[in-house]
Amino acid sequence: MANANSLSQLALQKFKKNFWGVLSFWFVVLGVLLAIFAYALAPDNSQNANQQHISIHSKKPGFKATILTIPSKLEQEQSFLDKLLFGKEDNSTELPIVDYKFEGESIIVTPYTDESIKGLPKTYSFASFPKGLTKTEIESQFINEQTFLLGTDKYGRDLLSRMLVGIRISLSIGFVAVFISLLIGISLGALAGFYGGKIDAAIMWLINVTWSIPTLLLVIAITLALGKGFWQVFIAVGLTMWVEVARVVRGQVMSVKNMQYVTAARALGFTNGRIIVKHILPNILAPVIVISAANFAAAILIESGLSFLGIGAQPPMPSWGAMIKDHYSYIILGKAYLAIIPGLGIMSLVMAFMLIGNALRDALDVKS
Repeated sequence: MANANSLSQLALQKFKKNFWGVLSFWFVVLGVLLAIFAYALAPDNSQNANQQHISIHSKKPGFKATILTIPSKLEQEQSFLDKLLFGKEDNSTELPIVDYKFEGESIIVTPYTDESIKGLPKTYSFASFPKGLTKTEIESQFINEQTFLLGTDKYGRDLLSRMLVGIRISLSIGFVAVFISLLIGISLGALAGFYGGKIDAAIMWLINVTWSIPTLLLVIAITLALGKGFWQVFIAVGLTMWVEVARVVRGQVMSVKNMQYVTAARALGFTNGRIIVKHILPNILAPVIVISAANFAAAILIESGLSFLGIGAQPPMPSWGAMIKDHYSYIILGKAYLAIIPGLGIMSLVMAFMLIGNALRDALDVKS
């Protein structure tokens, strides 16, 4: 045990000396924190950051607009935790305006429009707002200037809010897909490597068949079989990523199953299950950890590709891949940032996990 602890400490020290590995690790930690507190940080904290303002669509980063909010009379009570995890159930209407004035018990506003023709004035009575509010209170609570730091998308939604909420999809698909791949891959790989014979032949046949099918094609087939949706994509990606884990685990188990400590465990009468779980697997986890980091990055790319094809996370759920799909045509219209910003998000997150994987490989001194 002392030796194991000393090896772990040595690996940790080697990892800490890898600048890019440590930087990527803290970048991923930042991404996880942003994902957890996305709705608390997002300017648009409605569910899926889906508050649309069609009149101010496709605006450049830093665009400012005066927004009139008409509150909904169907507001529902929500706990703080519910708002933090799922966003505010906001049924209010937001209207970008150019100017406004009060007349009697009404407010007259001029809607924002891109065209040279001035928007037709709209009148809202004080009955549209909570009772008992004065003009000053209505002005301070329901009329405010918003700055869209990353601009707006083609539906007039705040791009920064969509990016913050969208990171949840990318990180979630990574965690779930890696968990499923580890669960299946370690189980089948350990069984094949430990028992050999017909069990090994059958599992290897399954591995080779799965490996021979293009990953994206297999994911599409599973997704279509399970249906379009959030969790279906998670399961589909996870079911395609276990193969490499199983092959590595099988090879590692075959190389250590005749070691002296395994022989000693057999002599003590331990069951095969206990020998595999308690003695073999803890000693072969190093390469599995490295593969998991690479699989995490691959899962993010696959999900982005599926969302780009329209069979990933479904609208209005924000997905970086779907955001690229919605705006890739804007690249030739002088608004390339609408596709570049989510593309940079995907690239930076994938690169961070790849760099972490490289750093772990060096720290654990894994030879593949």
